[in-house]
This record gives sequence, structure tokens and C-alpha cells, in this order.
Amino acid sequence: MAAKKKVLTVLTSLGLLAATACTSSSDGTGTTSKPGRLTTTTAPGTAEVDRVTWALPYGEPTTLDPAKIGDYSPQTVEANLCDTLTRMNADFSLSPGLAQKVTWTDDHTLVLDLRPGVTFWDGSAMTPADVIHSLERQRDPRTQALYGNYLAAVTSIKATGPHQVTLGTKGYDQTLPKALSTSFGAVNQKAYTEKAGPAYGTAKGGLMCTGPFTLGSWKSGNGITLERNDAYWDTGLKPKAKQVEFQFITNNNTLTSALLSGEVDGTYELPPSSATALGKAGNGAVHLGPSTQNVLLIPADAESPAADRKLLDALSLVIDREALIRNVFGGAATTLKSLVPPLTWRGDKAAAQFDAAYAALPDVPKPDAEKAKKLVAQARPLARTLVAAIPAGDQRGLQALTFIQAAAKRIGVEIEIKQLQPTEMSSLFYDPAVREGLDLILTFGYVTMPDPSSYVAESVTPRGLFNWTGYDNPEVTRLLDRARTSSDPEASAEAYAEAQALFTPTTPAVFLATTHERMFMNQRISGAPTSFAYMGMPWAAYLGGTDK
Repeated sequence: MAAKKKVLTVLTSLGLLAATACTSSSDGTGTTSKPGRLTTTTAPGTAEVDRVTWALPYGEPTTLDPAKIGDYSPQTVEANLCDTLTRMNADFSLSPGLAQKVTWTDDHTLVLDLRPGVTFWDGSAMTPADVIHSLERQRDPRTQALYGNYLAAVTSIKATGPHQVTLGTKGYDQTLPKALSTSFGAVNQKAYTEKAGPAYGTAKGGLMCTGPFTLGSWKSGNGITLERNDAYWDTGLKPKAKQVEFQFITNNNTLTSALLSGEVDGTYELPPSSATALGKAGNGAVHLGPSTQNVLLIPADAESPAADRKLLDALSLVIDREALIRNVFGGAATTLKSLVPPLTWRGDKAAAQFDAAYAALPDVPKPDAEKAKKLVAQARPLARTLVAAIPAGDQRGLQALTFIQAAAKRIGVEIEIKQLQPTEMSSLFYDPAVREGLDLILTFGYVTMPDPSSYVAESVTPRGLFNWTGYDNPEVTRLLDRARTSSDPEASAEAYAEAQALFTPTTPAVFLATTHERMFMNQRISGAPTSFAYMGMPWAAYLGGTDK
């Protein structure tokens, strides 16, 4: 690897996911979107606006602690509060954030040159000590952080200057600088975080970050209000909205009415049923953007009969994905052949290699009930009805699972649908106790950065956070590790491709679709990004008023 390689320059090219790249299926086997439908952002809002009201259709966050968030609602809010060391852009490219430069000086040294003049909301200066503490607390078991694995190759984190932090590593790790653009790379004030202790990030404990908005108030069960940070360090991104209020609206009909009436200005993750009603709304518009979301049907644990690969293959064979996309997702999705949607690597230097490997995977199966019945007969006997979970009030999830339930019934597999409260649904991804009594989970997952190998590793390696069934293929683990540690983009892509060919047909999951981002915004405001990048960028800072 060449010395002093400027990582952000490399990452910008790696992370570029242009809207035009996702307007059609690259391999000809999936549903095709019409060119021009997908955009990454909206026209800039030019005027100041006193208040913007935004809906959270997945309900109230359980925490806003960057180290602990891993779901739609908390990330939608937190992205506007806590700046990250590198920043995600609307087109999924990466640019400097709190670190104005990120450099591998050799294969064991990653240097973060911090931006001078950055202050926390209380006016105190951000220091290397705050950065070090923010990173180190994620591998402290007491934090119960979700992203400590990103530090697996890190041997030391030290201040090496008044505005510099240096990470010593066991070796080159191409995931690490990319992860700094996610909530893993958010910087919290050390003194405040230590004083708040376990309450940090909650309605009671609050936050202390450097972002464009401050946490004004959090009334549990009612809403969260953000206030503009008038002393924000990034003068080019000073918010035009003085206040952003988040409302927890999990009922689709209530959400649709609130958007139509103007009571709520906008929402991400707009349900398909609401999109139909709002498609011709006179007070706003529905926007579709590129996304790295995936829809999967996965077993809850290794002991469930649903973990039997033959049963999963049978379900895969009887589900008509084209009909699912058409009837449940309103056509705003594409069929999926593996765990990671192709958009994840669209801007990678080795994108052609990734695409070729994905195209070489078996085609998405056409419905074949007779073949599916034979597989059911070969699987472990089903002595009971399978229990599948979705969030309560999620009409999209309910429609999708009802569709799957009907398909399964045709091959003699009975599925009972259990609706969990949003907080339970969010917790089950990280707490095995919440998954007890469940057989299948319909998940709407997502990749947060332009790095397929790290995302996949969480599902198919022994220590993966989402490897609920104990899937373990040593060769897959070895190849994913090689993809992560190779400084050569083509060698990394080759290793991932080999791993993908192995885990795709064997990992216990049914790949259903990759959905587009669907957002509604009232015509009185504009500027919000329409791509799924909103989950990792200060999207509300781009909002402004219009003359409508």
C-alpha cells in the first residue's frame, strides 16, 4: 500500500452512489424502475422557516446515544444532532466532517486531523480527548454499544497533537474510515457523557454534541423537538429551520391524514398505502430516492424449524416476488439475489467486479409450488404453526407478511403473524430474549455505508450481531476478513465475490427485495435529501422555506 494515501479522496469515489446508477436492474433478473424516477435530493429551500414538523412512522426512539442506535427512528433524529468524523452526502459519497483529513500513513496507522474551531452546544471546544472517549466507550462492555466491532483491528487511540488523533491498528482495515461516517464516528462531549452515565442519550440524560441542531426537548410518548444551533461550526450548513419537531405516528391512516392536512410537513419511510393517497396531494409531493435497504425473511434462532434450509428454500420458491413488489411496495423496489443490494458498491473502483459477481449468482427463483412442496417434505417435520413477527401498526410489513403467509399456506406451511410494539421490534434485533417464541422475522434492513463486507459479516460470521442461527462457514469468514483488510480495491472485491458465492445459497434467509427510499414533503419547504443517505447525514439542516 502506498504511504500517506488520502483516505477521504478514495472514499469519495468508493461511496458514490449516483441516482442514475439505480434506475434499472444491472443483471436483467429483477424488477426495473423507470429512468428518472429516482433522485438524491430536492431543490434547495431558500427562506428561513420557524418550525418544521416531521413524522417518525416507526415510533419513538428508545435512545439517541450514537453508540446504541441501530434503527430508523433514532437515526433519523440523531443524524441532525451528533456530527461524525467523516460525513455522508446525499449521493452516498463521503466528505470531511469533524475530521478535515483522514490518512493511512502506513498499514498500521490511521491519522485523524481534526477540524479546529469546533464547539459543542455548550460552547466548549471539541478536543482530541472527546474524540478518543467517544471511540473508546464503544468497546467498553458497560456502554452496550452496537458498533464496537469496528474497533476490532485497533490497538491504540491516542492524541498526537492539539487537533490530531492517531489510531494504531493490527493491519489495514478499509472499513474503519468508512465507519467514521456512521453513528460509530459521532463525537460526544467526554465530560457530559461521563456525568450522564447510563442515562446518556435518553429523554432524562440528554446529549452533548456538535451538530446543527440541539436537543431542545423530549417528551416521552409525545414528541422530540430540536432547536437550531446558531453557533454551528459549519457556516455553509447553518439550518434555515429554527425548530424541527418529530412526532411519533405509527398508524398509516393517521400519518396520511396528518400529511394531507399539513399538520405534519414530511416523513421518510412513507408507507406505500400512504404514497397512493398522497400521490396527487395538492400540498406536497412524494419523492423516490436510491436506497440500500433490503427486505428479508429470517429465522429467529437456530432451534426453530424455520432455520431449516430446505424449508427456507421452499418458502423462497413459493413467494412471487414480482407480485410482492407490485402489490405491497407499489412497484418501488427491485428483486434481491443476496444479502446486500448492488447499490452499496455502485461507486466502488471495482464496481464492475462486484456487478459481475452479483450477476453470476443464481437468478431469483420463479414461483414453483410443486417443487416447494417436495422441499417441505424433506425438511424437518413441522409440528406447529410458525410465528412470524412484524411491528404493530406497520401496514407495509403486515401486507408483506400476509402475502407470504398466503404463499406458505399453499405448500402446507402455516404462519401466525405476531405484531410487536415498535420498541419490542427494535429491541429484538439485539436482545435474544425478545426473540423467544418467534420463528421468523420479516426485516427491513439497510446498509449504512459503502462497504458490503462489513454488513454481511454481521449476519454470516460467528460473532456477527445479526447471526441469530449460529451460521459458521470458516471459508466465508476468512474471505470477508480478506475483503476488509485488503488495500487493493480489486483484491477486496474478489474476496467478497468469493464469499458471496458461498454464503448466498447457504445462509438461513429468504432474499425478497430492495426497496427505494420514499419520502413526502410539504411544498412549503424543500431541500431534504431523498436518498437513504438521510440516515447518516444532517438532513434537516438542508431544509428551507419556499414561496409556496
